[in-house]
Amino acid sequence: MSARRALAARRIGWTAAAVAALLVAVLLSLGVGARTIPPSAVFEALFQDGGGADAQVVRELRVPRTLIALMVGAALALAGTVLQGLTRNPIADPGILGISQGASVAVVLAIAYAGVHTLTGYVWFAFAGAAVASVAVYAIASSGRGGATPVKLALGGAAINALLASVTNGVLTTKAAALDEYRFWQVGSVAGREQEVVEQVWPFLLLGVVLLAFVARGLDALALGDDVAKGLGQNVATVRVVGGIAATVLTGVAVAAAGPIAFVGLAVPHIARAVVGGDHRWLLPMAALIGPVMLLVADVIGRVVFPPGEVPAGVTTALIGVPFLVVLLRRRKAVAA
Repeated sequence: MSARRALAARRIGWTAAAVAALLVAVLLSLGVGARTIPPSAVFEALFQDGGGADAQVVRELRVPRTLIALMVGAALALAGTVLQGLTRNPIADPGILGISQGASVAVVLAIAYAGVHTLTGYVWFAFAGAAVASVAVYAIASSGRGGATPVKLALGGAAINALLASVTNGVLTTKAAALDEYRFWQVGSVAGREQEVVEQVWPFLLLGVVLLAFVARGLDALALGDDVAKGLGQNVATVRVVGGIAATVLTGVAVAAAGPIAFVGLAVPHIARAVVGGDHRWLLPMAALIGPVMLLVADVIGRVVFPPGEVPAGVTTALIGVPFLVVLLRRRKAVAA
């Protein structure tokens, strides 16, 4: 009992620390940038009318940007966590099922052939492309004997990724005018997003979270292997389908709102697992807290590192994520040895 109490106390303590870190990251996001705004002015802008130029910057520019970062960070972290659980692959991330690449193809086609030139217009195309790609990967993986096993899902995702990347490059080669506009979206950023984008994507984020709540216990059983999960009374196919739908919805939300931002979905589940363990009832909420912290901090760093310009958050997360992936691979190699 004492060990269980110690584990529960540790989990509660780390959750409280993550909440505090998230609040600090939000305050930094609202106050730091080309125009630094003190915390008192930030609170005045949020909770009082008026306030002058600082209040206008906070309300019109930084609040939507911060909300997008909160949603995208949480969505990518949750999607990465569930995909690592479904595939039992520690380096799985939201790109493994071709979801991000599907969204990219849809955005390219929207720019090149549908005349869509606004971020709010990209949202629906990106979401549809992510969904179609995910369904295609699952259809490929579920064919043949054994159904959609983790290995077949990974191989199907790699195949669809390669195909869709070729389609993207082919369209951009023949429609060079679309390249600059697509490149702005492809780099991954939370800058320049409007409140309308927040209003478009939050219902889908909520849907993804609800779906994950239904499969959290099933993901714990799945970690022990398909046969053990069946012995524990779990419907493995249902867990995989519902979890896959949740991952698709969450990744579609993130990519549609901010473009493909790398490594949040890869790194955050490992960090969360290190502090609260593998129980998905604790792991998923912790990932949902750490993901926004990582993305908000990356965005703030990108604002101040090369003033008055900005480094997109997608670039900053990659710079953080690559060393993390190298360390992860070295640790696994050492364990295997």
